[in-house]
Amino acid sequence: MRFSTQERTALFIDGANLYAATRSLGFDIDYRRLLEYFGKKTNMLRAYYYSALLETEEYSPLKPLTDWLAYNGYSLVTKPAKEFTDAFGRRRVKGNMDIELAIDMLELASNLDHAVLFSGDSDFRRLVEAVQRKGVRVSVVSTIKTSPPMIADELRRQADQYIELADIAPEFTRRPSDSRPRPASQDDELA
Repeated sequence: MRFSTQERTALFIDGANLYAATRSLGFDIDYRRLLEYFGKKTNMLRAYYYSALLETEEYSPLKPLTDWLAYNGYSLVTKPAKEFTDAFGRRRVKGNMDIELAIDMLELASNLDHAVLFSGDSDFRRLVEAVQRKGVRVSVVSTIKTSPPMIADELRRQADQYIELADIAPEFTRRPSDSRPRPASQDDELA
């Protein structure tokens, strides 16, 4: 991995995508250790975490996590998720945060040397390309060690640097004794 303590860097974490990747790989993230890990490697200006939240329920399992992130160094970006019934009568939830992440990365690009995107979503390929045209180096963190891979091939090719999540996970995987909040199930973290 190429990082420099001189680079002005920001993390852009697609919460639903990262949660799905870590669940597929079988570990939980210690978000404090994640900040420390990147903070030692680079001059980190911001760490953004994006997540849609269901507001129809009295209590969301994501609430402890999002509260903790907001009080511990992350810029939390949320919006209400939309709930609907599909053609088969199943309850579905939709809460895409791609636009919010893209706007923030583009707006911050003039103040960055390096953007680190935690997502494998192919929709971000054009965003990465646009930010690169502004002179910003872009690293993408995701995984190819799941079946199917969690990163789109075109996003991986577009990035200046691909970082395999499974390779760096030991640096910020939650230890069994940690009691930090975490999402309860994949359904709680929305795409």
